[in-house]
Amino acid sequence: MCQYSARDGFAADWHLVHLGSRVQGGSGLVILEAAAVLPEGRISSGDLGLWSDAHIPALGRIVQFIHSQGARAAIQLAHAGRKASTKTPFAGHGPLLPAEGGWQTVAPSALAFAPNYAPPQALDQAGITAIIDAFVLAARRSLKAGFDVVEIHAAHGYLLHQFLSPLANQRTDAYGGSFQNRVRLLLAVVDAVRAEWPHHLPLFVRLSATDWVPGGWSVDESIQLAKLLREHGVDLVDVSSGGQVPDAQIPVGPGFQVDFAARIRREAGVPTAAVGMITEPVQADTIVAKGEADLVLLGRELLRDPYWPLHAAAALGELASWPPQYLRAAPPHSLARTPVLRPEKG
Repeated sequence: MCQYSARDGFAADWHLVHLGSRVQGGSGLVILEAAAVLPEGRISSGDLGLWSDAHIPALGRIVQFIHSQGARAAIQLAHAGRKASTKTPFAGHGPLLPAEGGWQTVAPSALAFAPNYAPPQALDQAGITAIIDAFVLAARRSLKAGFDVVEIHAAHGYLLHQFLSPLANQRTDAYGGSFQNRVRLLLAVVDAVRAEWPHHLPLFVRLSATDWVPGGWSVDESIQLAKLLREHGVDLVDVSSGGQVPDAQIPVGPGFQVDFAARIRREAGVPTAAVGMITEPVQADTIVAKGEADLVLLGRELLRDPYWPLHAAAALGELASWPPQYLRAAPPHSLARTPVLRPEKG
């Protein structure tokens, strides 16, 4: 969940406190927001970045705290493509104009995201190669910062998803047209990152299973792609949907994307994560128990309640390890063990 609170890509105290409260609340895996692999790949000027070694120490500080609380840390690596150079939500919505500090965006084709967006510049081969290299360098920096998992963001209408979808990709070269051509860039990024990222550490890919628009990226294509991702060393597919065009009609409701995760898991033979309007403990527990997904990832619900995992454990009659500083508030029947202080490393 992007916080739009970085400056020049650098994580701040806000990120440490924000993410630290989630791990204190019982989350086993904390996935940081999308970090841009290039400055021009930021959604907004407030996005996190990993295009420089200078970004490593601030992120490493957060990772150390997550580890000190017994959890694992992941980071999304992303490039926003034609959806870059926008205002932060706190400053309004829509594209950031050049006079406001906006920058030239890039995409597979010179097709604007919406009528009020400037057309992006279509990437040439040199630009594509530079983006692959940027993902590799960002993965290398992620390892130096201590992250346990890297997730390649290829969903929500950002650059890698733009290459997948005919709605944004109208190229006539080796990166456009057929399914094999449209998935070429994502597979190249996966191969390059997998070669850099240690094989004992998980590599995730986030996909939008469907564009929710006729003629766009489809669930069947997502299943076909997920099979390839498995063969290329991806350990889990994080299954979301939408984001490619602003006018898609999406039937949002409780667990509305779970069926996509279930189909990809079943038909592609790859572990999946389910996301989207999952808010209740029994709902989340049932998704995993029924084999619809291997993980449940929470976004907005953890913004509303950082301690949701601890509350969910109590609601399901399970044991949990509360921070010792909060024991006075813990239901006695929910404690997994006699807690001990977990000092911060470093």
